Amino acid sequence: MRIAAHYSHLNGLEYLLVHQPGIWKEIQAIVASVDAARCKTKVSKERGMVGNVLYSPKDMNQAMREGFDKHKWQESRVSYWVTQDARLIRRTMQMNADEQKKEIEAAGFKPIFSYNQTDFVKNRVAVEVQFGKYAFVAFDLFVKHLAFYVRDVIDVGVEILPMKELQAEMSSGPGYYEGELYNLIREGRGVPAVPLVLIGVAP
Repeated sequence: MRIAAHYSHLNGLEYLLVHQPGIWKEIQAIVASVDAARCKTKVSKERGMVGNVLYSPKDMNQAMREGFDKHKWQESRVSYWVTQDARLIRRTMQMNADEQKKEIEAAGFKPIFSYNQTDFVKNRVAVEVQFGKYAFVAFDLFVKHLAFYVRDVIDVGVEILPMKELQAEMSSGPGYYEGELYNLIREGRGVPAVPLVLIGVAP
């Protein structure tokens, strides 16, 4: 595969080039190591595409995972407790999970356990590979990457998406780079408030 396009939000790419050039080269190498032709294995059952051989999101994800695993990227998880009271959430947000639970219980509310998980983290950079449904892209950008950034776990979030030329040869539903770039820019220059690199990949 190749990186066909990229977009830097809040100087995300510039941060990598200055502070983490090795990480940026590693991401490029991992994408380049994926043999797209070997991932074209899904026989479509969708109306209008029955019998067509499409790119398999599962196979592409697995190939990406193998590349990131080889370079020692690891899963990271941030656990926290939530409740129904907005003021209490604001007060406990910066506490560790144990303190949050105690504070919520002391205030007479029920603590509800939650967490954010990202697949690949290394040197304070998080990468999400998104070949799934388009709604998951917004969750990655506006929840996952932002949560890890606010928690001071990462400095930059990276989102890898198919270009339209790749997405057109996949099952219906996945988001694609050009569309998600539009959605990101539409939110304004400072939203979400986390440095990001949007990457579009193609065969």
